[in-house]
Amino acid sequence: MMASVQGSLALAKFPSSSFSSTAPKIFNFLHPFPSTTLTATLSLFSSTLTTPKRVSSLVAKASSTTAYPQDIADVLADVTIFTATGQPVKFHDLWDQNEGIAVVALLRHFGCPCCWELAKALKETKERFDSAGVKLIAVGVGAPNKARILAERLPFPLDCLYADPDRRAYDVLGLYYGVGRTFFNPASATVLSRFKELWEATRNYTIEATPDDRSGVLQQGGMFLFKGKQLLYAWKDEGTGDHAPMEDIFDICCKVPVA
Repeated sequence: MMASVQGSLALAKFPSSSFSSTAPKIFNFLHPFPSTTLTATLSLFSSTLTTPKRVSSLVAKASSTTAYPQDIADVLADVTIFTATGQPVKFHDLWDQNEGIAVVALLRHFGCPCCWELAKALKETKERFDSAGVKLIAVGVGAPNKARILAERLPFPLDCLYADPDRRAYDVLGLYYGVGRTFFNPASATVLSRFKELWEATRNYTIEATPDDRSGVLQQGGMFLFKGKQLLYAWKDEGTGDHAPMEDIFDICCKVPVA
């Protein structure tokens, strides 16, 4: 299955010596539709391939806080997303905008196996966040019912999970989007070193968590750390599975005094 995908990725990203018998399984995880071929998947996005996605003019495309305007928290504040139970909420209500510290993890989408791996890692480190006085906020692309699928099957704390079906927060933060980023970016090679974690996180995985609007599967995620309205850390995933190093987040969290 997916021979054409694996062959293309092998040529584009990895030397032949890096492949093993587990490689096909890994690339099945990278594919947003495990039961389809790349050709069939791309046919779903013909308009995406010819029409540039809207990109916020406020944000330069770089993984650095210097790429963001100083008022990025104010711009993000009025973005409306949804709790996993379907209630609308604005970003400024998610944490104390004066002195509160929050880690905002934007997953690709709720049906992305790599995002189940990230969500599992976040869940397992939540106690450490709590002890540091840091609020964990995880946002994914898809409707609230898709968020609940991940929360129930992974499982993941429902009160930390939010849905952004229209990708509004992703646009404001200038996160990457497109076929190339999703399938062919060399940064996705990092998944090869986390195969065990990926496998364990997806034991109860279901493709039913994939957004009904299939264009959402081309969205990349990111990780942001705020103290009040001050942006302390920004990471934009370069490709599928290119997640922020958790130790980088903790290093900053431990250095920031809690009010």
